[in-house]
Amino acid sequence: MYQPSIRRIAALLSSRLPRPGLGAAVFCTRVLLALAVPTHVLAHEPHPAAPAVAVADEAPFLKENDDAMTKMMNDMTIKPTGDVDDDFEAMMLPHHQGAIDMAIAELRYGKNEQLRRIAQEIIVDQMQEIAAMELALGEKVTDTTPAPTQNSSR
Repeated sequence: MYQPSIRRIAALLSSRLPRPGLGAAVFCTRVLLALAVPTHVLAHEPHPAAPAVAVADEAPFLKENDDAMTKMMNDMTIKPTGDVDDDFEAMMLPHHQGAIDMAIAELRYGKNEQLRRIAQEIIVDQMQEIAAMELALGEKVTDTTPAPTQNSSR
């Protein structure tokens, strides 16, 4: 039985493929870099502190946002329980709450109406997802919980 050599197969394939250009070179470079960079370098790491040249008006927003990010990252670090569902919820609840806290900061300090509307939607969506996760695990969810932008003294 005839067995073609690897060289013959490569020559046959390369003759049918278009000649690589700059796009292929860039793609191959990106793949090689992705394979060469250790995965811990690409992992999510704490955000650096805001530069000192930040506008004074932005300082309260940056502080509030940084506090929300730090709390979220700390609360997402859990000790595994052996129950994937409980562990997932334990990590996702602070993740969603962090999104709510950051959206509240945007509502307090932001001026762009489109972004403020998106922040409102984030709050509603994340609260619904938190409630859905709690229900999925059989936890009681009350409808009397005030929205995070409302006074809780009602």
